Amino acid sequence: MYRTVQDFINDWNAAAGGTSQVLEALTDDTLKQSIVEGHSSLGWLGWHLTTSPVFFANLVGVSVEPVGDSGTVPTAAADISQSYKQMVERVKAGVEETLTDEMMIEDVDGMGHKVPRGALLRTLIDHQTHHRGQMTVLLRQAGLPVPGIMGPTKEQQNN
Repeated sequence: MYRTVQDFINDWNAAAGGTSQVLEALTDDTLKQSIVEGHSSLGWLGWHLTTSPVFFANLVGVSVEPVGDSGTVPTAAADISQSYKQMVERVKAGVEETLTDEMMIEDVDGMGHKVPRGALLRTLIDHQTHHRGQMTVLLRQAGLPVPGIMGPTKEQQNN
């Protein structure tokens, strides 16, 4: 749970950097890559990470303008990556302009139960990390390079 706005911003910047690396590894040809037919694809996961922060921001009382329709996944990998970077800046600006340190510990409705704003913001980052991990598996399955976000990948260790 975050108790200060700056603590969230620091983690948000770091997490967003890792997610950007994953999104930049995507290619147009691999956006439909999924573990099996009917499961979340690389394109869907990337777009979900791009559009879902609007939902979390709303929960904590921060207004963030969407970068596009959450139900329409772009067909160009570069569009997902660029839109994600815009969303990162919108979330950052919205939090900095709206929230105070005192507000971080205030309880808000967190999907049916009371939870501190700082805890919901932690959930936003955990949600991103969860889906980013799914994407790294799909990157490897698609034959794309996997960025070493939390340390070197197997391929990077062998170089």
